[in-house]
Amino acid sequence: MSAPAAVPAEFVRRHTRTARPSLVPEVQLRVADDVVALWEAMEDAGGTGTDPPFWAAAWPGGQALARAVLDAPSLVAGRTVLDLGSGSGLVAIAAALAGAAEVVASEVDPYGRTAVVVNAELNGVGPVRVVGDLLAGEPPAVDVVLAGDVCYDREMTERVLPFLALARARGADVLIGDPGRPYLPAGRLEAVSVHDVSETEGDGIRRTTVWRLP
Repeated sequence: MSAPAAVPAEFVRRHTRTARPSLVPEVQLRVADDVVALWEAMEDAGGTGTDPPFWAAAWPGGQALARAVLDAPSLVAGRTVLDLGSGSGLVAIAAALAGAAEVVASEVDPYGRTAVVVNAELNGVGPVRVVGDLLAGEPPAVDVVLAGDVCYDREMTERVLPFLALARARGADVLIGDPGRPYLPAGRLEAVSVHDVSETEGDGIRRTTVWRLP
């Protein structure tokens, strides 16, 4: 079976606009004004079964992680970094801006993988190496794993936590950005920083914590 065709970068550019996340104005991202319209365009382009365009927004956990990395570049400077569940590529871009030696962005959605490339180019960073889902295998040999908003439901949490624990056991520093989701085992983690992040949709504020896996 041949590999699926890559999503054209022009699709991402045509159906999004450039914006700066409220907590990370140093970074520009292509985001959606109308998520439903974007989702419909994705389905028209790729058929049925397309996942929602989570890649077209700057989620609170990712913003908090990106802020933490930019405020404390020593977390990633000169080190190899994996951005797990990269989405828009915000955290990967922040790591590159903070001086990471190499950045790998793992994103399951093919539209998201294209968005990471588009956004990295928009910010003049790279190369960011973009890969698909890594959770079925062992963690790659990296110095740091950054994971924003990965505990959004029980099934994903049960997949991602053993992966992160194995990465930590093998010597990687593991940081998780999370806006208080109930599936995150906060009692087993160490708080690094706390940020108030504007809601992705609406006018609210989410208290979002960057956690370290001890």
